[in-house]
Amino acid sequence: MLFSKHRKAEEASVDWVIVGLGNPGSQYEQTRHNMGFLVIDRLSDQWGIPVKKLKFQSQYGLGQAEGKRTLLLRPQTFMNLSGEALRDCIQFYKVPLTRTIVVYDDISLPLGKLRLRGKGSDGGHNGIKSILYQCQSDVFPRIKVGIGAPDHPDFTTANWVLGRFSEEERPLVADMVTKTADAVRTIMTHGLDRAMNTYN
Repeated sequence: MLFSKHRKAEEASVDWVIVGLGNPGSQYEQTRHNMGFLVIDRLSDQWGIPVKKLKFQSQYGLGQAEGKRTLLLRPQTFMNLSGEALRDCIQFYKVPLTRTIVVYDDISLPLGKLRLRGKGSDGGHNGIKSILYQCQSDVFPRIKVGIGAPDHPDFTTANWVLGRFSEEERPLVADMVTKTADAVRTIMTHGLDRAMNTYN
């Protein structure tokens, strides 16, 4: 009977899925490519939703946020297979992709700049490419978090995104993580159009 109650609670409907893209492992912590993870960590702290359960090839947490039952998802598949984790999650909970907010880094935007969209191409981002392929749709709210482009010709894109922010950049990164978390809440409470008008 206890197992049945637990299973029923676990499978109850979910209103929103918030997924932050990144790479698992201590060697990737605080890297530019892990901006999505940083935002999930901030929302986890603000909402009091621990992201410690293991399922969907991910770490995840479930709880109430902004009056909605919300799932925070941190895929552990590595960036290039992020779509597998998200697909498994939204299929299990039967959450439409339109109520899934994807947060990820973008080298085409300067550090500190956000861009919100409701649909679009992968823009060369392998995590988004995987989501488009696995979920067979490009229609979902997304928040691109600017990390800037390589500032030296010797930096490859891979080296840049897997590098860590400098000491001088960290205050701006912290502000950007807070701003992105605010944008997530605005999408949930007031809709994507309001959020785009506010943060783009």
